[in-house]
This record gives sequence, C-alpha cells and structure tokens, in this order.
Amino acid sequence: MSATISWNLVASYYQDLPFGRDGLMTAQEPWSGNYVVESPIWITAHTTQFTQPGWKYLQTVGHLAHGGSYVALTDQRGNLTIVIETMTHDHSVCIRPPLLPYTVTAQRATFCLKGSFASISELQVWHSKFDFQVKKPVYFQKLSPVKVSNGSFTLDLDVDEVYTVTTITTGLKGNYPEPPPSSPFPKIYKDDFKVQHPDFSEAPDFADQTGVFEYFINETDPGPHVYTLRQVVTQRPITWVADADQTISVIGDYKWQNVTVSCDVYMEEENGGGVFVAARVDKGGGSVRSARGIFFWVFADGTYKVTSDLSGQSVLAEGQSGTRANIWNTLTLSVKGDNASGELNGHVLWKNAVGLVPKNGWAAIGTSSFQLAQFDNFAVQAE
Repeated sequence: MSATISWNLVASYYQDLPFGRDGLMTAQEPWSGNYVVESPIWITAHTTQFTQPGWKYLQTVGHLAHGGSYVALTDQRGNLTIVIETMTHDHSVCIRPPLLPYTVTAQRATFCLKGSFASISELQVWHSKFDFQVKKPVYFQKLSPVKVSNGSFTLDLDVDEVYTVTTITTGLKGNYPEPPPSSPFPKIYKDDFKVQHPDFSEAPDFADQTGVFEYFINETDPGPHVYTLRQVVTQRPITWVADADQTISVIGDYKWQNVTVSCDVYMEEENGGGVFVAARVDKGGGSVRSARGIFFWVFADGTYKVTSDLSGQSVLAEGQSGTRANIWNTLTLSVKGDNASGELNGHVLWKNAVGLVPKNGWAAIGTSSFQLAQFDNFAVQAE
C-alpha cells in the first residue's frame, strides 16, 4: 500500500444505500447500538501501527514471484517496516479502475536486507489471513519474531494474506466490548422534533439524499409547530453525481412493504411550493434521481398528485387538494400489497392500484424543488 483513501471511516448509513458497509467500521443501527469492526480496520493497522507521518517509502518495493506485492518504509533512523500482501484477484477488485487479470499461489519468499538494515537480527511479525472458504479469518495476529540471518529472512506465504515484518515493537491489537445485537428498524416510529438544544442539526435516523433537513425553531408559530424539521437548501448545489431536482430524506427499513406514513407538512413557497411523503423508495445516493416508489405530493396551487417516481413524471393519480402555502396540513400515505391510499387532514383524498411500483423500500419526506418547507409529527407504522 503506497496510498489509500478510506471513504468512509465509519459506515453510518442504511446498508441498502450505495456503498453500504464501505468503511473501516460499520455502525448503521443507532436504534440498536450494534456495530461491526470490519476487516479494513485491521488491514490498515498493518501499516499505521508500524509507521508514523514522516516515514519514507523505500525504492525497493515490488511484486513477489508467484503473485502479491510488498512495500518497505523507514523512519530514516534505523527502523524498518515491510508490508506484504498476497490477495487474489477476485478479492482485490475495486470499483475503478478495472483490475487486470493476475494469479497468486502459495510461495516461499526470501527477503534480503542491505545497507544499514543488514545488521538487523530480528523482526516482529504480524499476520492476517482472509479465509473465504470456511469463513474463519484471522486478523492482525502477532506471531513469533523472525530471525534475520546474514541480512535475510524467509516467510511461507499463502494466498489472501497480509504480513507486516518490522523493527517496531509497540504493535498492539486493541479490544472492544461486545456490541449489542443487531435488530431491524422499529416498525412503529414517531418523531415530533421537539428538541430545544439538539446536539446535531439533523434529526436521528433520517438520511438526507438530496437537500438538507435540519431542526428548526419556528418562532412565528404560536401553536403546536414551534419545533419542526425544515428543508433549508434553496438552490441546486454543484454536484459530482446526477442528484435529483427534488429534495428527499429517507428513513426506515428497506425491506418494508406494507406501511403507513404520516407527517404534518408546511409549504413556505407560494409560487411553486410542493411537498411529499413516500413509501417503498428504492434508491438513494448517486442513483436517487431515478428513485421509484409511491410519492404522495401536495402543492401550494391547490393540487395533488401521486407518482411512482421521485421526478414526478409517472403519475398514478392527480386532482384538487385545496392546499396552500403557509398552512399546516397532515398527509397520510397507506400502502398494502398493490393498493395505496392517501389522506389529507384525516379525509381520504385518493385510492389507487399501484402494481408497477417497487415491492419494498424506505419511507421518505421531501420537496418538489430546492425550497423551504417544514415537517412535523412524522410517524410510520409497518406490518
């Protein structure tokens, strides 16, 4: 490893979003407290525990005779660290660039130390072994030191292994308490956003995909909506992927099928204002622009529509709602099997068959464009 970008350090987002579990650790269930210390954290330790900022890579780096590679680093004060890997092709593929074919087989490798390193008599050894067949890997295990004779030492290397041999003697595999057991997202969930002094600006469990939804103190409201969740981005940002033209924040269990989603909504834009609640949302991240599901929209011009896509193009139903800006309304979307219905302020506004939508997905809230809008008393109940 000559350089790496760990993106992201901790995967704390829904696993079915793009790049699920792509972190050194995974902590994606705040409702259960479960977390997983993933293998990349130990593989990273093969380098980071035995080097420091300022160490230099030696020019004597390269490939092993039967596949694999090695790099060597020094602090230029006599310490040496060599990191060796024998990862097979199919377990090394990254998103980009394409990885050219190569083979790795078990081998005996001899390393020769020269110059000031030739006087080293012993090296500490740390070892990791991925076991993709019986699923019993070994991560960051301290082995017996290897003796250096006449400036050389030999290691027997199997496939899918990582070794560190080093003069550094301070290596330590840390420990951590047993995490709480994993559990699915609660089937009954409510949030009234009544947080006077939040530790964070975002509400827990919501995952903003486009736009930003923040806690808001609505000082102009003397009634029950003083504390709300507000979408605050009012123009499309510069993006590096095909973000949606609408804002959306997803929440819940991607496996949900039959669900009722309810939320109080408040449009602040008189011209072009629009908000939605949704169920069975199937995409996020860089694919959010093509997200499908069941989206129940109301608009400040007094209309509503039901669509099977976030872009609002595939219309399942539409009509008059009487909704206006600067007035609170309650939207309720119920989905069961191939049927769905929507209520506005407790009265059924529409019923419709929705056979051509995803069979499962997240709940969601959002707006029809980058505009100010508020949400309160969010609730979801799944079967």
